Parts: sequence; C-alpha cells; structure tokens
Amino acid sequence: MTSQHSVIQTPPPYKETRGYFLAGFWLRVWAYLIDLIVIGSITRLIVKPVFKVLDVSLVEGSMFAPISILSAIVFYGYFVLMTKFFSQTIGKMVLGIKVIDLKGSRPTWGTVIFRELIGRFISSTIFILYIVVAFTTKKQGIHDLFADTTVVQEKKKLEFSPAV
Repeated sequence: MTSQHSVIQTPPPYKETRGYFLAGFWLRVWAYLIDLIVIGSITRLIVKPVFKVLDVSLVEGSMFAPISILSAIVFYGYFVLMTKFFSQTIGKMVLGIKVIDLKGSRPTWGTVIFRELIGRFISSTIFILYIVVAFTTKKQGIHDLFADTTVVQEKKKLEFSPAV
C-alpha cells in the first residue's frame, strides 16, 4: 500500500474584502447644495460682518475684490479641510456619504488638495461637468477622476471593491 502524504494547507490569513455602495449623482447634488448653504452661511455670518466693521467695500465688482477673494478662500478651504479631516463635508455627513480613494483609504493631503482645488475649480467653472458623475462606472466627477477618488455611502457596502 502506497502511503500518500496529505498536506493540509492552511488558508491564507483572512483578508477583509471591503466593498462599498457608490453615491450616485442625485445624492451628491443634494450634499453639494447643503454645502453651499453652509458656505453661504459662514460667509454671511463671519466674513461680511468683519468687512462691515473694517469699513471695506462689499461690492463684488471683480473677482479680485477683497470680498470675492475671501469668499473663494472660504469656499475652497471648507472643502479641503472638511474632506481631509473627516473625509466628508457637512452635506456629505447629513446624507451619509464620504470620499475615499480608489484603494478604499482616506485621501491624503495631496489627493485632497488636487481633488478639491484643481478639480473643483474646473468643475465649478464648467458647471455641466458635474453631470459626469451620472455616467461613470464608479460614479466619479471630473475632480474624482483627476484625484483617483470616489464617493461612497457610509453604512452600505459591496458595490465597489477597492484595488488591492
């Protein structure tokens, strides 16, 4: 009788496969509208009163007017800081969605700055580009495509599996 050595192979260590449900176009639109309300509120409650106290003109005659520059800083600063520190803005928090990179991790400083400054500038300059989210397989906007990010729903999982 020939003896066969049976080798018992132990399975590789369990590796969690994470998947996500992607946040679609309308969910992202509503989050963006909430964010615009928040940014408008910050501008009206903090920036404009300071300008009035300092007797600085609030006329937005050009994009280089002080109020325009400070409003842009508030707009982009809000998106950069909220996305970096929380992976989501207040609008995204309200709707339960967050930004991740395509590997499933929180975005790095470089990714966030590239996504929020350069990508959002292009998207807000040519506003119709936001609709790209509705037609890409990973529900990415132009700014997401540039930065290799996407927006996912926090509580649901399984539709998108990050690259390993």
